[in-house]
Amino acid sequence: MDTPPETPPPGQIDTDYNIGQDNIEGKLGPIGFDIHNPVFLISALTVIAFVAYTLIFPTQAESIFGLLFSSVTKGFDSFFIGAADIFVILCLVVVFSPYGKIRLGGKDAKPDFTYTSWFSMLFAAGMGIGLMFYGVSEPLSHFSSSLGGTSVGPDGIRTDWAPLGAATSQEEAIRLGMAASIFHWGLHPWAIYAIVGLSLALFSYNKGLPLTIRSAFYPVFGERVWGWPGHIIDILAVFATLFGLATSLGLGAVQANSGFNKLFGMPINENWQVVLIIGITSIALFSVIRGLEAGVKLLSEINMVVAFLLLVFVLLAGPTLLLIGDIGNFLGAYLQYLPALSSPVGREDVNFMQGWTSFYWAWWISWSPFVGMFIARVSRGRTVREFIISVLLIPSLVCVIWMSVFGGSAISQVVRDGYTAVTEAALPLQLFTMLDALPLTSITSFIGIILVVVFFVTSSDSGSLVIDTIAAGGKVDAPVPQRVFWCIFEGIVAIVLLLSAGGLKSLQSMVISTGLPFTIVLLVMCVAIWRGLASEPRD
Repeated sequence: MDTPPETPPPGQIDTDYNIGQDNIEGKLGPIGFDIHNPVFLISALTVIAFVAYTLIFPTQAESIFGLLFSSVTKGFDSFFIGAADIFVILCLVVVFSPYGKIRLGGKDAKPDFTYTSWFSMLFAAGMGIGLMFYGVSEPLSHFSSSLGGTSVGPDGIRTDWAPLGAATSQEEAIRLGMAASIFHWGLHPWAIYAIVGLSLALFSYNKGLPLTIRSAFYPVFGERVWGWPGHIIDILAVFATLFGLATSLGLGAVQANSGFNKLFGMPINENWQVVLIIGITSIALFSVIRGLEAGVKLLSEINMVVAFLLLVFVLLAGPTLLLIGDIGNFLGAYLQYLPALSSPVGREDVNFMQGWTSFYWAWWISWSPFVGMFIARVSRGRTVREFIISVLLIPSLVCVIWMSVFGGSAISQVVRDGYTAVTEAALPLQLFTMLDALPLTSITSFIGIILVVVFFVTSSDSGSLVIDTIAAGGKVDAPVPQRVFWCIFEGIVAIVLLLSAGGLKSLQSMVISTGLPFTIVLLVMCVAIWRGLASEPRD
């Protein structure tokens, strides 16, 4: 008597695909490998070819990178901004819908991590280096450009960098500058992360598919997702993650170099930045080898505590009552200006829209496979509503507080104390220059450097875990040497772009270039999420 085929549990997708069935397993001497064919091979060989080309033809590469940055930010600015709006709207619709009750992993699933560990890991992976780098400099920049007003070139196009229509008073410039800064670190970027994280968690834990980007597209492509449509999606995810991380590693190295220069006299140059990238990548390697629990989780929790202590110090050492009041004031400003700042059409502030917002959205989108998959890996057992609130709303509020305290302190020093050194300092130095005006400068600056370094490490090691998972066909227990390979390559790409092809501008160009095609991937992912949630069994 034939045994009837097993029926998948309710809600799970009935597919013949087995995780790792297309993988190539073996050993090179003592080193084992378990890689997806062809995702790993195409991704790795393309990255190697890219590094070689950039080293051999640096001038030509720099020219191409500059053209990419200009054409994508200017030609697709409305596309990036409109897409990000869709991500925010979908998240808010889902959180208030009946789908919010669905539990990731099934109705009996229990969370793998406490709230503290969970939040620490997703925040450290998602924005650590960026907030350290831009927390002071961006509010100062938008405040200054808003106060400077508008200017128009001979062609009738605005040449200033002020957001929206600039400001007519100093107080308005402060509020508009802070609103513009919070806009780039609030709901929109976290919605991008939430879309990817939710889709991966849903289709892996509830639908029984591999934990890889292609799985979210099963409702769209069906069984074809295991073929070339899926290969292309996963390869794009590897590229987007790799170059998004390389950009952040470059920013972290530049800022750490500036901090060490201020404290210990380290020269500010590319050679020392390369030394820092090598050193910090080595620390990340150690964390990668230790794994998720003993490496990433531990470092993330330590960094969140240290970041909180630095935040409290700046709040108490600065104009405390003013800063506390400003948190609510700047949150209100953000909500007031949000509709205008997020409008993809009818904008006259072209430099702000293209040079700031368009770049940021491409950057966040390029980070989304990495952060989204990392969030998915640590979010089993949460309800969809709990997931979105914790990934979208709480981090956005933390960003409001961080920007209000650090950016608000710097603006207060300029406006109320006449301390112009902070505006005159180079961008990577502005955090440390702001701390100069507060007590215990040497201690707080050293803590700032440590935060930059550890955020650097948590981004690198968690990114390596994610890229390896994608390149291993969704396996989360692939051999450790593969994670080591990707961790080393993140550092190599950052070094090559920093040295050989225009520095940070080239890093930013690659982020933009990989972010564009992945925006299309995310838009299709929105459709897949809705179909996936609709097919979930409900009591």
